[in-house]
This record gives sequence, structure tokens and C-alpha cells, in this order.
Amino acid sequence: MPSNAISVNLKPPFRWAQKEDCYRIAELVQLSSAGLIDYVWGTLGGPDLSLLEVGEQRLAREDTDLSYRNSVVVEVDDDVAGVLVSFTEDSSQTDYTAARASAKGEADVLAPYRELEVPGSYHICEMALLPQHQSQGLGTRMFEIAKGLARERGCAELSLQVFEQNVGAVQLYERLGFKTIDRRPVVPHELIRYTGDVLLMTAPVAVGAGGR
Repeated sequence: MPSNAISVNLKPPFRWAQKEDCYRIAELVQLSSAGLIDYVWGTLGGPDLSLLEVGEQRLAREDTDLSYRNSVVVEVDDDVAGVLVSFTEDSSQTDYTAARASAKGEADVLAPYRELEVPGSYHICEMALLPQHQSQGLGTRMFEIAKGLARERGCAELSLQVFEQNVGAVQLYERLGFKTIDRRPVVPHELIRYTGDVLLMTAPVAVGAGGR
């Protein structure tokens, strides 16, 4: 059973991810991360593996929070078209916390993301949809699922990180009730497509029924 699957009821097109979905989830995470996950998997992988193969292996693990076991996928026409990866922010173990600067004197590219946390919140680590399936309400429904999971875990708020320059995503989150509570400057790297700040945003989780 997925580690998030307590009693939240998922209905099509949503289902719990399976291990065989890991490569597709890696593709979706790569698509949405603006190069950040490429940096991460590049520091964690071996020379004989592509970034997506590294991602597939990392997501297939069951002893970390960034795992298929904490993932809900959107399945459209027998294809995984989107993913939500979420978990309780409490000493979370993810690829973002595992990776470190690979050379002496190299900037700690991941420091901002490790520093921007809300312990005890329910953290939306990854949320991605293929472009052709966006603007159809699926993203909003994924947030409702995250809220249901948060309620089951006894979390009073959702948290997420987003690049300030990703204006469309920031505006979506604000419409969904998220507010910026902290920020850190992005550490520049050639793989990361955004500069400026990375934002930490939270939204309250109202007491009520589980996810849909």
C-alpha cells in the first residue's frame, strides 16, 4: 500500500502510483523542475546512467519520501499524464536533501530548498501535468487530494516551494489560497532556468472530508 494511502478515496483519472510508473514520473518531474532535478540527479547518479534512469531508480526506492509510494498519478487514455508527490514535512528524506556540493569550494546549490521548510506541514514536493492536460482543472483536483491527505495525517497546512519567476505557477497557488511566508535567493547554476528567489508558500487545510 502506498505510504500516503490511509483512507483517501481516489477516483479516475487519479490512482496511486506503481513502481512501473517511475520512469514516467521521472519524466514529469524533470519537465516541471526547471532544471533543478537535473542538477540533483546529476550529483547522485553514476556515469553510465542517463538522468532519467537515475530518477527512475531514485523514485523506485521505498526508504525515502521522494518515492512512487508517496505519489498519485493522473492517467488519461492509459498514459500517465501528471503526478503529485507529497508527504509530511518532518525530517523528510528526499533527493534534494541527499545531494550536496560535489567539489570543494562549489556553491551549495540546494541550500535554499533545504532551508525553506515548514515542519509538520503537508508538503507538495512535486506536481506536474503534461502541457496538453493543463487548464482542465486537474491541477486544482490534485490540490484537493493533497488536502485530503493532509487531513488524514493531521496537518493543518500545505506547503510548497516555487520559483518566483514562474509567474503562472505562483498565480495559480495564490488563487488556491497559498501565501508566501519566506524566500531565499536561487543559487545560480547553468542547469537551473530560473534566477531571483525561490518562495516558500503555505495554505491552510480546512477540517472536512478527505480528498476526491
